[in-house]
Amino acid sequence: LLYCSSETNSKYQVEEVRKELEKLGEQNGTEYRCTMYSFSDSNDIQSVVQKMASESDVVYVPTDNTIASNTQLIDNICAPARVPIIAGEEGICKGCGIATLSISYYNLGVATAKIAAQILLEGRDVSAIPIAYDEAPVHKYNAEICEELGITVPEGYEAIAD
Repeated sequence: LLYCSSETNSKYQVEEVRKELEKLGEQNGTEYRCTMYSFSDSNDIQSVVQKMASESDVVYVPTDNTIASNTQLIDNICAPARVPIIAGEEGICKGCGIATLSISYYNLGVATAKIAAQILLEGRDVSAIPIAYDEAPVHKYNAEICEELGITVPEGYEAIAD
């Protein structure tokens, strides 16, 4: 699990993924060993990713701004090492990942607009509005990287457009 330690949202995401993988492993009798690889800023990324690629079978990266800005660097290290990356969102997947199951930023914008309308137009109390979720996550894959690594994409996934 690769993330920027200075991004609180990223640390939260990798902790949740780690818990879910461990729970899944317990359910199906498979051990998933999750190692956290963190860096504090873009100056540390290369050395951390090189270490991670040499020690990992597969990598998960969350929605992380620093990773999003460095997908080319990550791909330049992980692709030759033949380490597939599962990405937390489509933009990162397009840069260095094989697949993502993520939110649709369009759907998120629509949900946000509906909440804003309730507050601004209807005068609803913010504390009374339930948290909204994207009910239709996107299932996308990076065709080029999947082909390079010889990965067969599960049904129901759509190739990311260029």
